[in-house]
Amino acid sequence: MNERQRLANILRNCSKNLLLDQGLQAHGMVMRLGFGLDLMLNNDLIDMYGKCGRMGIALEVFDRMPERNVVSWTALMCGYLQNGNAKGSLSLFSRMGFSGIKPNEFTFSINLKASGFVGIVENGMQIHNMCTKSGFEWVTVVSNSILDMYAKCGRFREAARMFDVMPVRNLISWNAMIAGFTLEGNGESALLLFRKMQGLGEVPDEYTITSTLKACSGIGAVRQGSQIHSSLITRGFLCSVRTTIAGALVDLYVKCGHLTEAQRVFDQIEQKNLVSWSSLILGYAQECNLLQAMDLFRQLRVSIDHRVDGFVLSSLMGVFADFALVEQGRQMHAFTIKIPSGLDISVTNSILDMYLKCGLTDEAERLFNETPARNVISWTIMITGYGKHGLGRKSVRLFQQMQSDDIEPDGVTYLAVLSACSHSGLIEECEDYFSRLCLDKRIKPIVEHYACMVDLLGRAGRVKEAKNLIDNMPLKPNVGIQQTLLSACRVHGDLEIGREVGETLLKLDSNNPVNYVMLSNIYAEAGYWKECERIRKLFKMKGLKKEAGRSWVEINKEVYFFYNGDETHLLTEKIHQVLKEMEKRIKSQLGYVHGVRFALHDVEEESKEESLRFHSEKLAIGLALVCGEMEKGNKTIRIFKNLRVCGDCHAFIKGLSKVLKVVFLVRDANRFHKFEDGVCSCGDYW
Repeated sequence: MNERQRLANILRNCSKNLLLDQGLQAHGMVMRLGFGLDLMLNNDLIDMYGKCGRMGIALEVFDRMPERNVVSWTALMCGYLQNGNAKGSLSLFSRMGFSGIKPNEFTFSINLKASGFVGIVENGMQIHNMCTKSGFEWVTVVSNSILDMYAKCGRFREAARMFDVMPVRNLISWNAMIAGFTLEGNGESALLLFRKMQGLGEVPDEYTITSTLKACSGIGAVRQGSQIHSSLITRGFLCSVRTTIAGALVDLYVKCGHLTEAQRVFDQIEQKNLVSWSSLILGYAQECNLLQAMDLFRQLRVSIDHRVDGFVLSSLMGVFADFALVEQGRQMHAFTIKIPSGLDISVTNSILDMYLKCGLTDEAERLFNETPARNVISWTIMITGYGKHGLGRKSVRLFQQMQSDDIEPDGVTYLAVLSACSHSGLIEECEDYFSRLCLDKRIKPIVEHYACMVDLLGRAGRVKEAKNLIDNMPLKPNVGIQQTLLSACRVHGDLEIGREVGETLLKLDSNNPVNYVMLSNIYAEAGYWKECERIRKLFKMKGLKKEAGRSWVEINKEVYFFYNGDETHLLTEKIHQVLKEMEKRIKSQLGYVHGVRFALHDVEEESKEESLRFHSEKLAIGLALVCGEMEKGNKTIRIFKNLRVCGDCHAFIKGLSKVLKVVFLVRDANRFHKFEDGVCSCGDYW
């Protein structure tokens, strides 16, 4: 073997095994032995440096070459792509077009992949056209890259068409198509293709199995996923050492609500990755098993093999925000300060969201002001949070400040400020921002923007104007905007428009229980009992059920959940007793009377005072009082509910805040209610 070939073998070994130090030494030998201008060795050097992540040196070698061939160009493109610089590869491909050197199948394949990574289908289509003209289209490696490019760019019809006409398919072809269907959210087609490939004798690999399990997760196909799991076990496929497949199985079982199976698979994994950890943690959290979720998170933190990434932190913080778990959220915030991924803007944004959803506006404001890097999402979270708290003026000031800081609002930001203005009754400001939005050529208004205006007009009693806006808007009205109008009709007793909108909703969204309840309430309050009964009968005939009202309160770092009429708590008797005592005090001092009519409203549908007394939010408040939250010096009691607070509870909590001289902060599905001295921040319209 001559010296030149020996150096080539050394460089190729360094490239294969990522041996940068040895590669640098070999480069020195190349120069000392006078091979600095050798085409083959320079190509090997470019490949080695690209594989080892040293693209700067790879480019220097390329630029110094007196002669280049297609391998030189392709090796550098491959380096760019492998180091995450897809645009660099495409730019080099464009330069190559002026060099007179013709691309080969690998050049085409690399740049089709690059087009898929950047998601620019036009680039990919141009390269596809070049492949067709040069005869490379049906070379299998190119065909697969064309197929993959269309799938990654969201052009699934073109991908399917390419797959159907390919003269030769290999496992990569099937994998690309199954992954494409999964990415599209078309799990059924992915499963059909998986069965078809097996029928044709193609043996799936780890990538096929992982994509197919993801498809099962997406459509909740636990039976099919379990069958795949069983076949793997039968074939002796050790999931315990196949980390990617095991992670996909954990995710499947979690998303299908089979946490016992998910835990069993998780326990068997020898090398657990972050995907399996985060899937199981979030699965327990979403099933309200917060103790297990936090215990797993503590295990993850001490695991020497893993660094908690921003995705896990943001996802967990999102759970704490949804359940308003103040103490856990604060602990997590303290933890994020200590680790590098805690600096991610996505993590900061999730912490902001958590504080606002827990009712801690001051802490959110402090964090926002201290954050050096804020993006449009950061501003939008704050504007939304202020709006939910009825602090519309603050939302408007923040929106103005955002624009002064040269941060362009997007459609979601406009939605946030319009909603904030609506909640606070800022009519002129809301109309002004809505006009600006309609004139902003960057953003196309959507139905939800119009719904904010409908809500604003409805709150102001301008129900006919709200209906006219819906009738004349350039978009097709959806269920949500019609429900907003119907709610305004209920508040202002507009039977005529309410009847029309309600009947429309029953046709558009016939299986939504909310529509039946809202319309029956309008008829009941107008004294149209026959119509009310007709709607209620329709509701029962369809077998519809309303979502159960659930409230919770955090006491001594532990969360207690209550459903309507719940008697499962050990202190139930004392809770009932304290609620009756509070009721007597409010009646004697303020003349409070049970709003029995509210038994028909929203999600609560009881007709007796006794059942109204045991609504979930009252039970949560009762527990806080029984546990002596006032005696501990807590001047604010926080209660959270998954649905809208009913009218009777709203009146009761207002009275209780005056009698006890305590602030009650109640977060329901729509907004925050701050009850203080007998007044609510929502102005009795929510």
